[in-house]
Amino acid sequence: MAGISGGRPYQKGDLMPNITTRQYRILSDHMDIYRFMVELYERDWRNGVPAPFLEYALSCTWMDKSRTYQNRIWLDGDQIVGFCFTEAPVTDVYFSLRPGYEFLAPEMVAYASAHMPGDSGARQLVLFQGQRALIEAAQRAGYEKTGERVDMIYDFSRPLDYPLPEGFRLVPPGAFDPEKISLCCWKGFGHEAEEGPWNGDSRSTLQCCAAPHAAMEHIAVIEDQRGEYACFAGMWWVPENGLAYMEPLCTVPEHRRKGLARAALSALYHRMKPLGATHMTGGANGFYKKIGYEPAVTWTFWKRGTPEGAK
Repeated sequence: MAGISGGRPYQKGDLMPNITTRQYRILSDHMDIYRFMVELYERDWRNGVPAPFLEYALSCTWMDKSRTYQNRIWLDGDQIVGFCFTEAPVTDVYFSLRPGYEFLAPEMVAYASAHMPGDSGARQLVLFQGQRALIEAAQRAGYEKTGERVDMIYDFSRPLDYPLPEGFRLVPPGAFDPEKISLCCWKGFGHEAEEGPWNGDSRSTLQCCAAPHAAMEHIAVIEDQRGEYACFAGMWWVPENGLAYMEPLCTVPEHRRKGLARAALSALYHRMKPLGATHMTGGANGFYKKIGYEPAVTWTFWKRGTPEGAK
């Protein structure tokens, strides 16, 4: 099992490190990859995604985990220095790269191009604006940028204090009902309108509740006067990074535009700041900007066409 033993990154003038690679083993590598991502974290995701990003996906039924064996780890001795992996869809490829090991970028992109799921038309590299070495390697490998988006964060140096609308209440911490959360998410993410009534399957919620770093004691759940859940905001707490990773957030259609989401995020602010949180994630939706979130993470998306004559 690869360890996270510390040590300084490779620097120009050093002897070439002893780099090895191997495939990701979901049953034994998860915690080491999580700690690796914690070590790399920056607010703009310049070294790769925050640690809860992958854990959240792995704990949900919507992720195809049958392809995780294609993920690859790069090591310098017993220290993880690079990771190439998919999330959802499996044709989206992400990279985490330790500072000082940018020379690995071309090899990582080449591996993704040859071995990660999807053909040249379907496979997409997801790179963040600060991942300059990987972006340059992707361009040299024939990838072209097809789009970008900007996610926002909330800086806890400013208060977030929107009131709970009349007729609603926050469910006390630890008293939530997983089935009601499942129903709220089913409606809140538009599944009822597209696929029909919820079928009673709470597996995804229960799996998330059991994830190693899911902060279920800090989630914000708002219910209406009938006791039905109207808004849900999840939480993944990373104290080493001061990061309140909020995921997911949804409001059922009948209660939208009443201020529930901003009240739920305010509740998370009041719960997480005393614990040492300095910022909270959001998304690209204009809603976040309206309540005081600021642009922080620029996603860029890269594809390359099928070479002429290829099948």
